[in-house]
Amino acid sequence: MSTLRTVAIVGRPNVGKSRLFNRLARKRISIVHDQPGVTRDVISAEIADGAYTLFDTGGLGYKGKDTPAALTAASETQVDFAIAAASLILFVIDGLEGITALDEKIAGMLRRSKKPVCLVINKADFDDEKIELAEAYRLGLGEPLRVSAEHGRGENELRDAILATLGPAPAATGSEAERPLGVCFIGRPNVGKSSLSNRLLQSDRLIVSDVPGTTRDAIELPFEFKGRDGQMYPFRLIDTAGIKAATKLASPVEYFSRLRSLDAIRQTDVVFLVLDAMDGVTQQDKAIAGEAVKERKPIIIVVNKWDLVKKAFKAQGGIEPYTSERDYREKYERALFDRLYFTPGAPVVFVSAMSGYEVDRMLNAAVKLHRQLDTKLPTAKLNKVLGYLTERTPPPAVGGKRFRVYYATQTGTRPFRIKLFCNREEKLTEQYRRYLEAGLVEEFGLAGCPVYFDLVGKEKHEPGMSFSAIREAQERAKQAPHLPKWRSAEQSPDSEILED
Repeated sequence: MSTLRTVAIVGRPNVGKSRLFNRLARKRISIVHDQPGVTRDVISAEIADGAYTLFDTGGLGYKGKDTPAALTAASETQVDFAIAAASLILFVIDGLEGITALDEKIAGMLRRSKKPVCLVINKADFDDEKIELAEAYRLGLGEPLRVSAEHGRGENELRDAILATLGPAPAATGSEAERPLGVCFIGRPNVGKSSLSNRLLQSDRLIVSDVPGTTRDAIELPFEFKGRDGQMYPFRLIDTAGIKAATKLASPVEYFSRLRSLDAIRQTDVVFLVLDAMDGVTQQDKAIAGEAVKERKPIIIVVNKWDLVKKAFKAQGGIEPYTSERDYREKYERALFDRLYFTPGAPVVFVSAMSGYEVDRMLNAAVKLHRQLDTKLPTAKLNKVLGYLTERTPPPAVGGKRFRVYYATQTGTRPFRIKLFCNREEKLTEQYRRYLEAGLVEEFGLAGCPVYFDLVGKEKHEPGMSFSAIREAQERAKQAPHLPKWRSAEQSPDSEILED
């Protein structure tokens, strides 16, 4: 992200900053609500038609009863950050309420900043007689622009004013055009997602608080990471609000926060599922992991707050009934995959956002996983492995008949899609499907990568691919020189514990 072309939206609470942000970004990113102080962090978006970064800031000066004083102070810090980083500031005032004492105070701060300021009178929907332009001129910030963030009035004039101040967009270089790896932290509220984000960004860009639910928006931020190979990798970090169960949403703001988090999962490349090292895996963790699996996203499981575990075992008594930190880690991981059995082979990283313990390992795992997503599976070997799996543990009989695979071929990546030509789709049970998916993940080194089967039954096979041809291809596959590497021949697909 270039700090040379950034635009910050500032103003007192509830003047329509987030709605204006969404209007300029042409998508709903910031949460819009009549409740003042909903935006607490600095939200950013890349504006393609002007090649600049747009910031939405927290409610400046808000002292609402539902926001602790520490969060209010933190929001003002975010505004200060935006002002310091911005090359242009959009100062938004409410055209219907007129100029308030807080508006005048903010205007004074902006004049002292010596930064270019565009005064924006919002809520100028239709009746210009209600807008007191004389008061706006007295702020000493130049000619005001009248807009309606809700209805779009004045949008084009505002865009033109922004570009006139910023000047022509610079041509993108090869490194800037490189697509960054999108990563996303998901998890319950207060498991340390924002703390991990701050550790990655090495700043206090995001508000971190012991109050659950501090982060309400999905915040997108770029950064670079130097991998084990010494190469710099561009990342795109999306920090999300904690995902609460739909039945526990206490307000419309929490409802929209949940929608933003789920949307962030869809837009990312690799998902970091953050767990609390002291809590173990809860039912809500399982539900959140299920959302990522539903979207067919690769998952890295991040067990945060490991510093608390280390501290507990250094103190007298440790953690009952575990004998050591290693014993706790091993049993935590076994219990983890017992609950998250539908994430076979997902990498597990034990980290501490507070101390920085193993945070680099988390990013290296993301780089490795990102590369694995483009793996091409040789058709002969794929059929050989599936044949071995079905012979080793035959599928259960359903209605007196067993599921049978005639031939398989890879049809896509991100996620891995395997087309299975079979006898009857309905004979494949969910449990046996997980067994086959886990086997392919282990054999081809696809830890954390989603694998999905597209079933083609005997009566629904594709034209041009007769079953005699399928059987011939299957026989050729049997001749492929390959011996699968497997753990124990006694392991049954009935087991829900999938070891890493």
